[in-house]
Amino acid sequence: MIAGIIPARYASTRFPGKPLAEINGKTMIQRVYEQAAQCAALSAVVVATDDERIFTHVQSFGGKAVLTSPHHPSGTDRCHEALLKMEGNFRYVINIQGDEPFIVPEQINELASVLKDGTTEIATQMIAVRSHDELIDKGEVKIVLKTNNEALYFSRMPIPFIKGIDESQWHLHHAYYRHVGMYAYRADILEAITRLPVSDLEKAESLEQLRWLEHGFRIKCVPTAYDSHCVDTPEDIERIMARMQPGV
Repeated sequence: MIAGIIPARYASTRFPGKPLAEINGKTMIQRVYEQAAQCAALSAVVVATDDERIFTHVQSFGGKAVLTSPHHPSGTDRCHEALLKMEGNFRYVINIQGDEPFIVPEQINELASVLKDGTTEIATQMIAVRSHDELIDKGEVKIVLKTNNEALYFSRMPIPFIKGIDESQWHLHHAYYRHVGMYAYRADILEAITRLPVSDLEKAESLEQLRWLEHGFRIKCVPTAYDSHCVDTPEDIERIMARMQPGV
């Protein structure tokens, strides 16, 4: 069985109370929950939050929520505590970002598709880089892959360097991919990675997945056509509203 867990923290630095922000009559966390609940691959969906306001709100619209510690350094750690509090024997957990109000169930199903045989330790998603601007954007994390689509490295810089080619043309000479940040963890691996100390590479790039790679865990990267549309600031809601279809 696969559990879908949505970490939701109230005290966001750039956007306090973000999960409760309204988008066209529904809160962001309700939109994420309802989208995830439509996913056929998930046996259960729960919001993991450190805030009573979010907990109460999720229950008010009929969703399931668990209260977790306010001291977790990442959503991964919050997912682990939530899993321990859930009823059921779950083989995998999918960490669904609580700030992507229009994530589609098909995207979650794509990630779940690589979990069927039980050998995958960690999985995440990737999308092809289509332009030079995407490639050099330090906010977009790029992935270096093995031949079996497991990750060798994640970086905010474009890797590999292509010798003899102008940088503006690199994306035309190599299949670069950027990270789409939804994770699946096998339950035993989730427990193991939450015990690892912060690593030097993680601190350098501010990417927790580098800690896992440094300690030898394998991360399967699944191609997707669905891009991520995160809400980081109140202005992002205005941007999303401008793109919404009537009635959404």
